[in-house]
Amino acid sequence: MATTLVLYFSASGTSKRMAQTIANLTKADLHEIKAQAPYTQADLNWHDPQSRTSIEQHEHHGRVACVNDFPALDHYDTIIIGHPIWWGIPPRLVANAIDQLPLDGKTLATFATLGGSGYQRSQSYVQRVIDQTHYQVTIISGTVLSNQRQAKQWLTQVGLI
Repeated sequence: MATTLVLYFSASGTSKRMAQTIANLTKADLHEIKAQAPYTQADLNWHDPQSRTSIEQHEHHGRVACVNDFPALDHYDTIIIGHPIWWGIPPRLVANAIDQLPLDGKTLATFATLGGSGYQRSQSYVQRVIDQTHYQVTIISGTVLSNQRQAKQWLTQVGLI
């Protein structure tokens, strides 16, 4: 049985493909993080300041409801969460997912795809969410990934393969 679980949110399919790559490389189980109210193309229009994602991402302490259908984490030691970067940080539903997961005693790694920036701001955001939940979690530094070579290099560097 896998001791690693890869969770991902993907609006366009890019983060899903990278999550599948990481799950294959780590021999992990894979599960999608789904928004309770699925995103439409209009919702994702970052050029429109009134689009759903523009509004959500600018609510500093906001959370976006996600479907709570996560597998039990009892048999997983490591959780890897993949996501796009929206306005420099993960989509707000990633924070909601972290809130719902019993992460005490786990190792958490995160990665993003297609970030227009580095991962530093996203890492700080994930750390802040973890601090708010008071979980005792080992956090591995995340990164932005765009191909299998980068994924393998990162996973090797952080000791996950």
